[in-house]
Amino acid sequence: MIDQINALLPQTQCGQCGFKGCRPYAEAIASGQADINRCPPGGDEGIVEIARLLDVPAKPLNTQFGQHKPKQVAFIIEEDCIGCTKCIAACPVDAILGAAKFMHTVIASECTGCELCIAPCPVDCIVMKPVEPQPTLGQKSAQAQKAMRRYEVRSQRLAQDEAEKAERARKKKEALLKLKTANI
Repeated sequence: MIDQINALLPQTQCGQCGFKGCRPYAEAIASGQADINRCPPGGDEGIVEIARLLDVPAKPLNTQFGQHKPKQVAFIIEEDCIGCTKCIAACPVDAILGAAKFMHTVIASECTGCELCIAPCPVDCIVMKPVEPQPTLGQKSAQAQKAMRRYEVRSQRLAQDEAEKAERARKKKEALLKLKTANI
């Protein structure tokens, strides 16, 4: 059931619902810990689909979690970008390219419109622009599946990076301990 609910969510990974991504929200819905109307990016259309799946009545979007907006993508005002990389770290689907101290850019076709890159930007060089024309239901579904795959790959990469970092720290600690006991 969790996978079915997750497949109906827009995969923006924005956290507006109060959860750290679409899958945790899907898990909360499936377990009865969260209501079906907390996803502003999914809007009423998404709520109706989830209600249909769960065979429960649809309800209006809970605006405590935000307002539904037309599909948008992030755009970096290049001449203002200082290359801090904070937006890259914030993007849940790796839709921003750049390197430290170099200008960054958004891959518009990969951007979910989550807006998570805006707050960490110290120079306010990121703006949201509406996608024209707005995607059809079929396009939205395809984009959501693509975003879900990108999010999963990013999550796996970050977990692997963290495991490698922990392993390096463990080896360093062992080496220091050996050196310390050898010197005693």
